[in-house]
Amino acid sequence: MTGAVGDIVLVRHGQTEWSLTHRHTSYTDIDLTPDGERQARDLAERLAGRTFAAVLSSPRKRALRTAELAGLAVTSVDDDLAEWNYGEYEGITTDEIQRTRDPDWNLWTDGAPGGESPEQAGARLDRALDRARAITGDVAIVGHAHALRVLGARWVGLPPSGGGLLRLDTATLSVLGREHGRPVILSWNC
Repeated sequence: MTGAVGDIVLVRHGQTEWSLTHRHTSYTDIDLTPDGERQARDLAERLAGRTFAAVLSSPRKRALRTAELAGLAVTSVDDDLAEWNYGEYEGITTDEIQRTRDPDWNLWTDGAPGGESPEQAGARLDRALDRARAITGDVAIVGHAHALRVLGARWVGLPPSGGGLLRLDTATLSVLGREHGRPVILSWNC
């Protein structure tokens, strides 16, 4: 399902209180911190001169606010771009989960109890990626760390768990593109 898509620019939202403290945040809809708002405004300078045929965003206000402050006009809000559903682990850090519940737990292989498995998150994000591929021109996708990491992995043909190899900080840009007709990651976590 490859259209005439150009580059896909992944934009991770700015800092929130929970991202600052490494708490898993999927369906909890929290605001950017003042630093997160500054980070999002700084993205506008880094995106200057780019034209997007479409700007797709997660429905969460932290993503929508980041898009707004970065000067991106969202053309479609896509529920499939929401963050990985952490279920019972919402609001808890990986360190806490491993210390108090499951010392061997790994989101990328185990998923989250009461939330999504890696395969479920991957299928949902594959749908979003297929929609982006159908757009002619460059596309910006504004979203969240784990979901965007899955998108990066799926772009280059890795399973959803491959996203575990791709660190993604707040208010960063990553670019998915092509080389010799093959999907590649042009830049990551910039």
